[in-house]
Amino acid sequence: MNPSQIYVLISIVVLLVIAILLFFVKKNKRQKKLTPLTGLAFAFILAGIIFGNNRLTGYTLMGIGIFLAIIDMIKKLRRKRK
Repeated sequence: MNPSQIYVLISIVVLLVIAILLFFVKKNKRQKKLTPLTGLAFAFILAGIIFGNNRLTGYTLMGIGIFLAIIDMIKKLRRKRK
């Protein structure tokens, strides 16, 4: 395995651990649905990880995903203040 494949594997394992922890922590709480913008951001980040062989493409896709996630957080914060 080359180093980039190891990084992808580590990223996937970390995401799985976080998902499992969140499942057990929020088991009894009412879950909020994902907004379409959050889903799109998540898809871009995953695409960046999957297509990470070409650095320019991988980092661009991850950057777009992070940018969309930040926009979604700002929108949610503004809705809570009103």
